[in-house]
Amino acid sequence: MSASDPHFTIASPALSATIDPLGAELWSLTDSEGRALMTDADPRWWTGHAPLLFPFVGRSRGDVYRLDGQEHSMPQHGFARRRPFAPVAQDDASITLRLEADDESRAIYPFDFRLDMRFAIEGATLRMTATVTNRGEAPMPFSFGYHPAFAWPLPYGGAVEDHRIRFEKPESAPIRKVGDEPGLIALENAPSPVDGDTLAPAHAMFEGDALIWDDLASRSLTWGVPGRPHLKIDFPDTPWLGLWQKPGAHYLCVEPWAGMADLVGFDGDVWAKQGIMTLLPGDARSFRMDVTLIGD
Repeated sequence: MSASDPHFTIASPALSATIDPLGAELWSLTDSEGRALMTDADPRWWTGHAPLLFPFVGRSRGDVYRLDGQEHSMPQHGFARRRPFAPVAQDDASITLRLEADDESRAIYPFDFRLDMRFAIEGATLRMTATVTNRGEAPMPFSFGYHPAFAWPLPYGGAVEDHRIRFEKPESAPIRKVGDEPGLIALENAPSPVDGDTLAPAHAMFEGDALIWDDLASRSLTWGVPGRPHLKIDFPDTPWLGLWQKPGAHYLCVEPWAGMADLVGFDGDVWAKQGIMTLLPGDARSFRMDVTLIGD
């Protein structure tokens, strides 16, 4: 990090990652030759890179959630992605950034939280670990998700249409899609687009927004062209998954979630919201996501 460049960089001989302290957002991931493994952030499509989703994943109906009878505003995917994180530990291959509750956050989310985000490169693997701590005196409702945008196509040859998601296990269960209320989850399921353990993504799949798995057997998948260098993505602590892009863009977001948007028509208390977890006073919970470059 320098005065002219606010980003942090960590590296190994195989990978280099750049992190923006605004939102503790993974800004870039490159291989040993400097080839980009993430979105080009073309503003025609989406300028995000890998926002963190906290304290809620997805959209609350009307951008408002209800807590014990009181209404609070909440932007889609929460506020952490728009808040500056402070570095608390760093070396050449790792960094930990921290966000803590303050008066601004308590105005819309009245809980004393701490969110630590650790990035560490070990060989050809980037390990990301988010740890949420309840520093208050009351149980805390929350959800958490990752939202990284990986290059589509990856820089190892093969056409866009040759890329595949290959899940750890067959995924025949129905999926969810976005419903009639913008950003909210449809009540009805949709047939799985996965053939056994393999998904052949196409831009047209995302014309109705994200594909969402809330009955997911896998906690790992690969992304890339069969027979070429590719990414292995592990997410052992998040039971749900979203795939998303702006149709035609040069990325595919692979989003492990613990939580999701409100269902269409939902008007209940946050404690009844799908995917909400409870963190007791003094407790902490961690969510890991590993990205490994295979075969380079």
